[in-house]
Amino acid sequence: MKIVVCVKQVPDTKGGVKFNPDGTLDRSAMLAIMNPDDKAGLEAALRLKDQYGAEVTVVTMGLPKAEEVLREAIAMGADKGILVTDRVLGGADTWATSQTLAGAIRNLEYDLIITGRQAIDGDTAQVGPQISEHLNLPVISYAQNIKIEGNSVIVERQFDDRYHVLKAQMPCLITALAELNEPRYMTPGGIFDAYNAEITVWGRDKLVDVEDSNLGLKGSPTQIAKASDKVRKGAGEKVVLDPTESVDYIMDKLLTKHVI
Repeated sequence: MKIVVCVKQVPDTKGGVKFNPDGTLDRSAMLAIMNPDDKAGLEAALRLKDQYGAEVTVVTMGLPKAEEVLREAIAMGADKGILVTDRVLGGADTWATSQTLAGAIRNLEYDLIITGRQAIDGDTAQVGPQISEHLNLPVISYAQNIKIEGNSVIVERQFDDRYHVLKAQMPCLITALAELNEPRYMTPGGIFDAYNAEITVWGRDKLVDVEDSNLGLKGSPTQIAKASDKVRKGAGEKVVLDPTESVDYIMDKLLTKHVI
């Protein structure tokens, strides 16, 4: 079995967010981590590898520094890492990103593609399903459990207060929830292997069946009207009262705001 996992290097928002003049994220100026949903998808692929002997290839699109998440993935147990990077890909929205990743994946053999449900820097949950459309594959989203049965995959798909059980013939694409599992830690041996691993780097020329008009900022139909860091809240209203007065004060506020 051959599994392709798509991961994204996202800003560690604890360290603050910076923007370019055009409203896009200045990723080169921020600390970065592997997107949590993607990490759960990677762990799912590694568990399938442990069980069935699958080959796991991890693909990411981003700046050259995105190589870091590929080495992290290899340290966790992935077999190969592919970085898709090119200046013409910068500023891509979900449409251009999915076009790019689909163009790269067309170079690979795969039975299963796993992506995260969504990235914490965009929260759109669009890229995975869009990749499946570009590659004409069935998709099962919001996976909270994955099993393999012959040439099919059986997935518990989260749905409100219950779940659906869906079965699809491979090849297909699955989007994973962060709650799918608890990702493993990198091992000392894995870190050593990752340090010495050769990361494959692809540019625009390696994208198959993708028009230039669908790439990068120019190929992104999404227009950013405004971008900002976290909204800073004021100190609020401060009062000093004795316990009895405090209860009356709080109850009055709750009644005034129709909380109770």
